[in-house]
Order: sequence, then structure tokens, then C-alpha cells
Amino acid sequence: PRLARMAAIDLNADLGEGMSEDAELTAQVTSANVACGFHAGDVETMAVTVRRAREHRVAVGAHPSYRDRENFGRSPMNPSPDALQADLEAQLSALAEVAVGAMVEVRYLKPHGALYNRIAIDPEQAEVVARVAAAAGLPLVGLPHSAIEAAADRLRVRFVREAFADRGYLPDGRLAPRGEPGAVLSDPEVVALRAVRLAREHRVTALDGTEITVEAASLCVHGDTPGAARLARAVRAAGLQDRLTFDSF
Repeated sequence: PRLARMAAIDLNADLGEGMSEDAELTAQVTSANVACGFHAGDVETMAVTVRRAREHRVAVGAHPSYRDRENFGRSPMNPSPDALQADLEAQLSALAEVAVGAMVEVRYLKPHGALYNRIAIDPEQAEVVARVAAAAGLPLVGLPHSAIEAAADRLRVRFVREAFADRGYLPDGRLAPRGEPGAVLSDPEVVALRAVRLAREHRVTALDGTEITVEAASLCVHGDTPGAARLARAVRAAGLQDRLTFDSF
């Protein structure tokens, strides 16, 4: 049979959030979204995560959130633009200080949880996030064809479109709320096949059976998804079999 053409994709994971599989997961990914203390983590966990990323030649990105440790950054919040900007800058500064000490460069910004979902649809909060990224000179990672992509384009911030190997999609391309059946996927075979299809065809089946297009340069496996390291290994193995190359953007 004819071999599949070569293709490349980034594989990222949320790390430094206190999960037991972080060390194993870091070895599987090409980009590490490092929690910056407002939803999880602290200076010590940031330092450990950054050192691991350096050891495995994994790109380091900032993973800031709302000020919401009680609910892991997954509660909808409405900070003022000034307050949101200050919180983002504080988190970036904390990670940057740790990264300098480890002789590692912070390469990108990917918001976490409720903030990530909000800036996909809220132009005002998206503008704040894009402004912070522009000031820091960092690319932004987010949902394709979203408010944050539009804000990044306006401010000439490089935008990296992302897809999720371990999450269910709604027909409009948004992520299904975590409480819905099928919103979080933990079967390695299912996740691996989904990842390869996203990388190859830019297509995914939504929860209602609709086939949707999701163009992405990066795939995510959440660090707190059950069996996250197994999922990432399965994605890498399936990608190798399908002649996918995994590399940071």
C-alpha cells in the first residue's frame, strides 16, 4: 500500500497542576503549558516542570488562568479588563522569572480553563489577552476561528490554532462543557485515532454526530484527564505508524 505523506503536528499538555503523571507525560509531548499559580501550581512546581521540559527538549509555554484555585480555574468569572490584565501579567512574570533561572525561554501563551473558553467568544476579554501576549512578544494558542484569533490578528500576534484529542466537540466547533456525556475522552485507542484524523484531515465528529472541520497546528492532551500519559503515548504511537512527525510550533 502507498505510504501516507509526512505531516507534522505539535502535541501539548497542561503541566505543573499537581497531577501524578506529569513526569511521564512531559516525556511524550513537544510543548508544556505550565500552570502559573492562579489555578494550580506555585514557584516550586513551575521550577520542576520547566526543568523537566528542558531535559526532554520540550517547549515551555505560560498557562495562566482566572484567579480561581478553588475551582481549578474552571469557574466563569468577570474581572475588569484592568484586573484581568494585571493577573495575566503577574502570572507571566512569575513563570518568566523561573524560566530565566533554569535558562529556558517561555515560547508561547495558552490560557487555561474558563478563561480559554471565554476568550473564544468574548471580544473584550480576548482583546486583553491578545494585548498581554503582544506586549510579551509571545504567540497565542487557542481555538480556531474564535474571538481570540480575531484579536490576535488585529494586534499582529502569531496565533496557533489548537485542537483537543481528549475532549468532545459541539457542532459549532466549541468544546463540550465538561459535565456533558462524551465531553472528556479517556480511551487511548479512541483518542489516538482522533488525534491522527485531526492532524491528517482536520476533521472531528461532534457529539451529535456532525462532521466538523478543526484546522490546528497543535493537539492537546489535558494533564488531568484520566490516564493522560497513556493517551499521549497512544497518540505518539499512532502518529509514528501514520508517518506523523511531532514537533513544537
